[in-house]
Amino acid sequence: MNIYVSNLSFAVVDEDLRSYFAEYGEVTSAKVIMDKYTNRSKGFGFVEMSDDAAAQKAIAELDGATVDGRSIKVSVAKPREERPARSSKPAYSNNRW
Repeated sequence: MNIYVSNLSFAVVDEDLRSYFAEYGEVTSAKVIMDKYTNRSKGFGFVEMSDDAAAQKAIAELDGATVDGRSIKVSVAKPREERPARSSKPAYSNNRW
């Protein structure tokens, strides 16, 4: 099961995220999403757990928990929406001036 975790402290790294969920069961992956330009955490991440029952227990117990002084939000991750590809041309490229 894929789990979405938000309102994370900017100091949290992948291993911290993994450790929060490891006490509930096997964590197959844990990833804090980083800004590609600043290389700083965006404040959210994803955790994948192999056992759905353990994942549900982790969601129930960790949602609203205080971690590093912040109340985190934990829920089942929704499938990523497909978005249209971005054009490589800037919107103003057709302007003569």
